[in-house]
Amino acid sequence: MPRKVIIRQFGGSENLEIAEFSLETPISGEVTVEHKAVGLNYIDIYQRTGLYPLELPTALGVEASGVVTKVGDGVAHLKVGDRVAYASGKPGAYADVRNLAAAQVCKLPDDISFKIGAAVMLKGLTVQYLFHRTTHLNRGDTVLFHAAAGGVGLIACQWARSEGINLIATAGSDEKCQLALQHGAKYCINYKSQDFVKEVKEITNGAGVEAVMDSVGASTFQGSLDCLKPLGMMISFGNASGKVPPFDIGILAAKGSLKVTRPTVFSHISNRDTCQLMADQLFKKVSNGTINLLVGQEFPLSDISKAHDILEGRETTGSTILTP
Repeated sequence: MPRKVIIRQFGGSENLEIAEFSLETPISGEVTVEHKAVGLNYIDIYQRTGLYPLELPTALGVEASGVVTKVGDGVAHLKVGDRVAYASGKPGAYADVRNLAAAQVCKLPDDISFKIGAAVMLKGLTVQYLFHRTTHLNRGDTVLFHAAAGGVGLIACQWARSEGINLIATAGSDEKCQLALQHGAKYCINYKSQDFVKEVKEITNGAGVEAVMDSVGASTFQGSLDCLKPLGMMISFGNASGKVPPFDIGILAAKGSLKVTRPTVFSHISNRDTCQLMADQLFKKVSNGTINLLVGQEFPLSDISKAHDILEGRETTGSTILTP
């Protein structure tokens, strides 16, 4: 029987349980995907701990690649045998096989491997909306990107370089800074040994940056506001260090009429046509070598608890995948 990972209560990685299940026939609008690789993402940690609460018991995992084995009624863009990859708002990717809504399932080009497909969808589509659908950025603009040596960050470094955008990275070690620079960051600040606000001011000659892209959350939010130039955009798209605490909205006026947004990739990919257009742009950059994805860690599905511990401990480099 196929396996999937579930949790029955929120908490630590010890609550991750591998369970066998019976797979039903896909309903109208769904496809069955036999997974070849599964992406591991920080949103999985948020859901496991209850920071993003789900109805229990629940499956986990939002990203994978594989082969379509069944197609439900009403699905016209996919057929049995198609190589596919997806990022789905409904968890369930930590599994050998699953049924899911076909709208967010995209055909995977033949020249992109299943491992890369599983590792690139959520992170790559996130970078696409950060640079193209959240705030207007022009060639020559400067952005600050926190945690730039992680899976999303290394894609962002390459994406920025390909579009002439100066990316100032932050990372937690000199080695991780070197990795960000190798992937296209213009500068990198070791936030453990340097004051990132001071460094950004020096790099920009006091002007600040057009946008901050921050998945860290509580520990970097206030400092990030101080890095923005007037009318700049603060994009808070994650909470790795905890939720951003409530703040006085008047601070935005005082610091130069700043803007703040808290987007999620799932809002951007909810429409099938939009999702496919975003994926096509991403796949083109992967296929032509603009984006080279580093899969730094690979675990069998049976080692899911260990994989979560390493990701949560910020001990990963690049992307992490699971193999069913």
